[in-house]
Amino acid sequence: MNPSPQHSSRTALVLGGGGSTGNAWLIGVIAGLFDAGVDVTDADLIVGTSAGSTAAAQITGATPPQLLAQALEAIPPRRSGPIGPDGGRPAAGAVADHMERLTRIIAASADPADLRRRMGAAALETDAAADGSGRWRSIVAARLPRQEWPAQRVLITAVDARTGEPVVFDRHGGIELVDAVAASCSSGFAYSVGEGRYIDGGYRSNAENADLAAGYARVLVLSPFGGRSLTPPEWGTHLSTHLDDLRANGSTVETVFPDSDAEYLFGPDAMDLSLRAPAARSGYDQGRAIAGRIAEFWGRDG
Repeated sequence: MNPSPQHSSRTALVLGGGGSTGNAWLIGVIAGLFDAGVDVTDADLIVGTSAGSTAAAQITGATPPQLLAQALEAIPPRRSGPIGPDGGRPAAGAVADHMERLTRIIAASADPADLRRRMGAAALETDAAADGSGRWRSIVAARLPRQEWPAQRVLITAVDARTGEPVVFDRHGGIELVDAVAASCSSGFAYSVGEGRYIDGGYRSNAENADLAAGYARVLVLSPFGGRSLTPPEWGTHLSTHLDDLRANGSTVETVFPDSDAEYLFGPDAMDLSLRAPAARSGYDQGRAIAGRIAEFWGRDG
């Protein structure tokens, strides 16, 4: 689902996945840029994956300062408990178990399509309780300033759990915004939308899915995971490969990765809600620091 040629003079903002801390960092960077006079929320296209899908819905429904204030709210220290659609903060051991399973499935997969099918099958086998999707939908809905799709073009990624086929939701597809975001963020179970079942958009290709910005003149990629991927480079799904393709086809691309002293926020503790405030502050400071460079890059056509 690539943009048509009429988008060739426009801007695209790509928001990558990265857990709860990744979402806070994305909001922080965008708010830091905004406070420095650079509003990237006016992009002609916004691509959101997993935590980035939540950020995409948030920045089109509220101002960056409002979102930053929420991200900076104090959160109690993490409690122990398993990963699941219950809104809890999983123990580091549960996150490690999830990563171990993902690594094992990647090693057994022949290619990206095979990986998607295997991840979907695993999610269906270890499905949540019957009301899991309903609980998860309520949690996601509470995070969104608005429940309606914006008029602005927003693409939200997911994967069909039954077929392994990549899915891209937008406002024309008949799926409500909250369901699109909930599906894109569903890494531990298969989220139900009507008769469909979906898993995390990060399994579509990678945590950013920047290939969806093809045809846009200027593409800004905010990646909490710094473009890292567990899949083999020869699969051609890494962010670096997508960026090379974008540039080869005429796009000018800028990337923003977390500063090295903040990388610990986006590893095993990425789902720790108590780390959202530090991640948001780090992103905000970084956004302010790079505002000059991004302003020159982002200059809009008159």
